[in-house]
Amino acid sequence: MLYARTTPAEKRAAFRERLDSGELLRLPGAFNPLSARLIERKGFDGVYISGAVLAADLGLPDIGLTTLSEVAGRGRQIARVTELPAIIDADTGFGEPMNVARTVQEIEDAGLAGLHIEDQVNPKRCGHLDGKQVVDAETATKRIRAAVDARRDPNLLVMARTDIRAAEGLDAATDRAKALVDAGADAIFPEAMRTLDEFAAMRAAVDVPLLANMTEFGKSELFSVQQLADVGMNIVIWPVSMLRISMGATGRALDELNEVGHLTGKLDEMQHRADLYDLLDYEAYNRFDTSVFNFRVER
Repeated sequence: MLYARTTPAEKRAAFRERLDSGELLRLPGAFNPLSARLIERKGFDGVYISGAVLAADLGLPDIGLTTLSEVAGRGRQIARVTELPAIIDADTGFGEPMNVARTVQEIEDAGLAGLHIEDQVNPKRCGHLDGKQVVDAETATKRIRAAVDARRDPNLLVMARTDIRAAEGLDAATDRAKALVDAGADAIFPEAMRTLDEFAAMRAAVDVPLLANMTEFGKSELFSVQQLADVGMNIVIWPVSMLRISMGATGRALDELNEVGHLTGKLDEMQHRADLYDLLDYEAYNRFDTSVFNFRVER
């Protein structure tokens, strides 16, 4: 009912403990608070909040147009409705070291369990598009040092994302990952790895948790959870998948309205009203007002 009972500090501590276990944690991408609650209901380990999804939700391309306030606000809305830890895409930290420091504290105050900051230049672009540019090692490590210095809860996960693989190759990616760990990064997000061998090489290079990004239509093959576990990954995200599936279904429903004028043939594809009310914990609100849930929804 209302929001999660688990505090942000408790979520962060539990998430760190799970990461320390070495198991692979599965974090589907939530595109709104309700989808985050469904992710929890289906038994996943955490929630991922994608910058690309946040931008798309605003009708914008993923090129750094979203602001810290928009990202932190949406992160707060999503994190507070689920007992699961949520990690969020903080792009390049929304500026240089001072901006990164403020970003970390805003994200911490919003109740997130962690965030990642990347080494692209501003304005950034989607990690699976060609033509990306990355900053030099000094600039990248300054961002991470600022992030680590700014956090007040030591359990807030500060993850460094590196996009250098696509620009300069795998050796550059492993070198950059090592430098980011030396700068204080708790975990590494090596973007646009192409093969399991590349993930394995990254695993051999650093001794911190690693994230695998299984985004569709990108540079990486879509490996299974077991395949990623076998090469030592610790977190796997499907950042935009739920949005893509939802938008695909919405497009088909709109086509149906254009073609036949009603959605009777789509009822089996919809979330039933009863399931929605159950997910919202509608009945629990009767503790405030017994007139809230005094009806039955027929299936």
